[in-house]
Amino acid sequence: MKRRLMMVAALLLVSPLALANEATGELVELTDTRIVVKKGKKDLEIARDTGTKMTGDVKVGDRVTVGYKMTATSIEPKARKKSKAKSKNKDL
Repeated sequence: MKRRLMMVAALLLVSPLALANEATGELVELTDTRIVVKKGKKDLEIARDTGTKMTGDVKVGDRVTVGYKMTATSIEPKARKKSKAKSKNKDL
């Protein structure tokens, strides 16, 4: 019983970390509302709010690692396309 309880507790602690992502690269822009990191040839724009933790003195041009989460804000169904195979059979 204790073993199961320990496993459940460990899973609950680790599960939020599984949803987190990291981006490492050159800091291009840092404002109160966004962080832009150059990752390879692309710029990755990440939202920032008052809950964002910063350690040390971070400046534009520094190499940084940014932890972030992606959260869906809405899901909307779209009409499905008709299959060409079905439309060909109707003509026969």
